[in-house]
Amino acid sequence: MPGPAPTPPLSGETATLVTQVVDELIRRLAQDVPHPPAGLVDTAGDARHQALARLRVLRDVEQAVRRLEDQAAHAAAAHGAGYPELGQAMGMSRQGARRRWPGLITNSTPTPPSPDPRSL
Repeated sequence: MPGPAPTPPLSGETATLVTQVVDELIRRLAQDVPHPPAGLVDTAGDARHQALARLRVLRDVEQAVRRLEDQAAHAAAAHGAGYPELGQAMGMSRQGARRRWPGLITNSTPTPPSPDPRSL
């Protein structure tokens, strides 16, 4: 039986759009990071502060994406996906998916209940 159809990578257009949207989000969120008191930072210091603020926000976005990936993997597994499919969706091997989500997929299949011998 053939495996699942390969998932195509993001098209260049989609990847560009996602990058633009995330960049705009980071720019807006980084504005909320408190600046040092006025007069204590020169132009280079302000540029450094902005770059570091973007990094802090990107770290938070990365953590949020990781949580969303975990939620999606659990939902996919709950609907019958296996490690090969999870790995393919994430662009990693089956083993990589198994390492990322150990114990998420079990090989146990439900067995029908045995008839009660007294009813035979």
